[in-house]
Amino acid sequence: MKKQILFLTIILAFLNTTAQHTVDIGIASGVVNYVGDLGNEKYFPISSVSPGCQVTIRNFLKTSARTYKPLSMEFRLSWHRLQYDETEAIGNSRGTELRNYLRGIGFRNDLFGASANFLYTFYPNPYASSQKNQFCYFLLAGVGVYHGIPKADLFHGKATPANRYYFWADGTVRDAAESPGAVANIIGKDGEYETNLQEWRTEGQGYNPELEQKKPYHFTNIGFPFGAGIRCMMNRKVTLSLEFDYYYFLTDYLDDVSGRYATYEELASSFSDPQQLAMAKYISDPTGRGTNGTLKGISPRGNPNKNDSYTFISFEVSYKFLLHRKSLWNYISAR
Repeated sequence: MKKQILFLTIILAFLNTTAQHTVDIGIASGVVNYVGDLGNEKYFPISSVSPGCQVTIRNFLKTSARTYKPLSMEFRLSWHRLQYDETEAIGNSRGTELRNYLRGIGFRNDLFGASANFLYTFYPNPYASSQKNQFCYFLLAGVGVYHGIPKADLFHGKATPANRYYFWADGTVRDAAESPGAVANIIGKDGEYETNLQEWRTEGQGYNPELEQKKPYHFTNIGFPFGAGIRCMMNRKVTLSLEFDYYYFLTDYLDDVSGRYATYEELASSFSDPQQLAMAKYISDPTGRGTNGTLKGISPRGNPNKNDSYTFISFEVSYKFLLHRKSLWNYISAR
């Protein structure tokens, strides 16, 4: 019991040296737009819209429950879904009408992150109480750690060569290869992202020094959020916020795509079983139109000179919790 009292006393001393302390906890949801190596749009991949949400703890460093400091800090936990499918129709455009349909790469990455952000808030009157600053604008910048596994929907049912998709020029997904006079059933994708792309060495990653293969990429990466927004303080407890964030990463593999296709020699060095090798060739090049398995004349799979990023537009509701140090101290003393 003495250890518990000491631990709580240290927490109280850290939180505040005054009689009371507040902390804001916000819950936000919004839309994510992936910006990376995939995309059928020429500039911004608007068709990559996906959901996202986050929980933020802020204003825990201020020394008064009535006013806010312009410079502050926040901690944030987030889930952002990144995804894109180059075989999916956009409006009335489908099949070979799409810019990158013949490449036909797709992925989904559920990215979970934790970040620490620094904010600067522009209050209309920095000397007035928080209740009189009903509207304010803010900028933020931070650093975080994010974990996510890029996966793909490449099989109808169990992941075997017999269940692979075949992408026809008309934009349909069928159960047999396209050829003159061929008859095949339209099956469509089943929406199950069953394939861990990193495991299949889609760009020749491996451990063979003779082939100068690079090591497989990591699932946990460093990211840098930058953002801006506006807050509206509805009352003493509730605040509404609209925020735009841009996340830049120190990796080009959030989407499993960076440079070139794997050569068949590279894949064979990682997969000796004939069935696994056939799977690896298909997973690296789903349409079969991207590469002939050699370096000579190989088409690019992505842009290795540009790291991945994404944007997040969110709406947040936050609630202010007031912690009374004296009442909590009295409770601890009574124990």
